[in-house]
Amino acid sequence: MRLLIVEDEADIVHALQRGLKNEGYAVDVAIDGEEALEFLSVNTYDLLVLDINLPGVDGFYILEKLRESDINTRVIIVSANREIEDRIKGLDLGANDYLVKPFDFLELTARIRALLRREFASKPSIINEGKLSIDLSKHKVTYDDEAINLTLKEYSLLKYLVQNKDKIISSEELINHVWDENADPFTTVIRVHVYSLRKKLTAVSGNENMIKTIKGVGYLFGGDTSE
Repeated sequence: MRLLIVEDEADIVHALQRGLKNEGYAVDVAIDGEEALEFLSVNTYDLLVLDINLPGVDGFYILEKLRESDINTRVIIVSANREIEDRIKGLDLGANDYLVKPFDFLELTARIRALLRREFASKPSIINEGKLSIDLSKHKVTYDDEAINLTLKEYSLLKYLVQNKDKIISSEELINHVWDENADPFTTVIRVHVYSLRKKLTAVSGNENMIKTIKGVGYLFGGDTSE
């Protein structure tokens, strides 16, 4: 899951970025309205954490432009504005939730999980690929009913590859969807994680080619051919 934080208060930015990354999310940060619009023009996000009072264009303007473009990304407004008029305006413009500062981080993450559950409620909660099963609601992976112990990044990596089965995924695309904007696609981080993930899948399936490396291009999930 990839989130965008739109916030200009450095302390809040650092706390949210660190905490949400620890929760397993890929996180980008925009510190003003113009930067937020630029991020939104080139990236796809699962959820926005959006402040109202920003340098340049405000959060209401960003939200309005987002909905005018028929982008249905979930939005939580996080603002010091307590007035009921602001809450009504934000929700009427298309925000999915409104949280007043100061707030508890655990409450914010609970609201994020709730919104993301609603978004994917109409989609299958379990992905089955041969004997491989990914439970999206519990973040658990099994092979022939045997649990596979994956890190958060390995889980996100496997889920993205399986959801794009038979498609070659470049390192840059994996960086964009599994890591965040600050990650370098030319480092070894992806190769290291793919190696570790492949090793764990091979240990339970005996199939070394479930995830294939296409030299110079990217990675391909070819599926479980054991059945």
